[in-house]
Amino acid sequence: MTEDAAARVCSIDLLICARWVVPVEPDRVVLEDHAIAVDDGAIVEVLPAPDAAPKYAPRERVDLPEHALIPGLVNAHTHNPMTLLRGLADDLPLMQWLQEHIWPVEAKTIGPEFVRDGVELAIAEMLRGGTTCCSENYFFPDAQAQVYKAHGFRAMVGLPIIEFPSAWAKGRDEYFERALAVHDHWRGDALIGTTFAPHAPYTVADASFERIRTLSDQLDLPVHLHLMETAREVEDSRREHGLRPMQRLQKLGLVNDRLIAVHMTQVSDAEIATCAEAGVSVVHCPESNLKLASGFCPAEKLRRGGVNVALGTDGCASNNDLDMFGELRTAALLAKGVASDAAAFDDAFALRAATLNGAKALQLDAEIGSIEAGKRADLVAVKMDEVETQPLYNVISHLAYAVSRRQVSDVWIDGARKLANGALIDFDLAGVLENARRWRERIQATRSVG
Repeated sequence: MTEDAAARVCSIDLLICARWVVPVEPDRVVLEDHAIAVDDGAIVEVLPAPDAAPKYAPRERVDLPEHALIPGLVNAHTHNPMTLLRGLADDLPLMQWLQEHIWPVEAKTIGPEFVRDGVELAIAEMLRGGTTCCSENYFFPDAQAQVYKAHGFRAMVGLPIIEFPSAWAKGRDEYFERALAVHDHWRGDALIGTTFAPHAPYTVADASFERIRTLSDQLDLPVHLHLMETAREVEDSRREHGLRPMQRLQKLGLVNDRLIAVHMTQVSDAEIATCAEAGVSVVHCPESNLKLASGFCPAEKLRRGGVNVALGTDGCASNNDLDMFGELRTAALLAKGVASDAAAFDDAFALRAATLNGAKALQLDAEIGSIEAGKRADLVAVKMDEVETQPLYNVISHLAYAVSRRQVSDVWIDGARKLANGALIDFDLAGVLENARRWRERIQATRSVG
């Protein structure tokens, strides 16, 4: 290399060279033997690997000769502290599961320590499965945010609003006061954002929704809630309010491009058109809906109707895992059955729903969700030479239908490596597992004394 050429070489933090790069945007593109140049947490350039060596001088180079590099997966709806309730109550319908099992246990155990330990366990599971961003909906958002920040994990933390008292807040005014305090504390943070998280129409009064609408408008914050999860919810709403839940939210001014509507198993064709026109995002949680027998979200109808469809696992208490590769596969297969169309929710769309569409729902699509210059370097490497993904004809097909989360080898969030060759970095996994065992014993003892 000449002296002039050497002077033109750009010093960067990281260069990742992969056998395949699946950027998600543009759609269905697979780039072979490409490199991602990363500096200061951002993607500088995506270019052919042979062109990268003479152009960049990385402080670290990672070669992934049999891997697909994809954007980090976005879990657009979860309750991560509930990892500590995994398997506590199974094979029950939603309201019985909530009212007779989950809510009573939470009433006896919820607190900052429970939330911190549950979130840490969830972060370990998510990183090992290729998830780099999540949208939370639970109590003690202050404790959640602290743990996510400490581990360098990207999260949208829900600010809970519900009409009954909890360990977090005793009444409506306190819920709002504490919500705004958490928002103010984390305003402008590079990794931690906030959303309003009213639990559901059946647990939140009109007065609270009106206040949320005003604050959402003022602060430009998304509103993330469970909506039309079951037929019973719709029936109860008609009886109590004379309106379907979506109609009630429309009347209250909440159906807009900041609404993140989760589940939507009971959505009508007219409501799909309303969602598309208003810019509502729908988060589809197929495995939780199946397990609780809540109903079938018409995901393909939503997609064809122009609605932004993202994916979420829901919490471990109702799923029972945080496996986004499993979720996107289930979503694709279920949508075909519901639509009676083998072409529904195709492989590329399933991957998009788990990445860029999730980022869009969270208003983060300018930053993450695809591999493009200028976006943050939230990246996941998937080892494709395993028995389960051979022979390989179509990378995107395998990512949707064949890959296991155990094939995730490396993860970066904001350019920082969080998983290397399958091992968590700077993570006290033994301590996290010991905390989980301790909580199991405490919860079991609580339940035994009734």
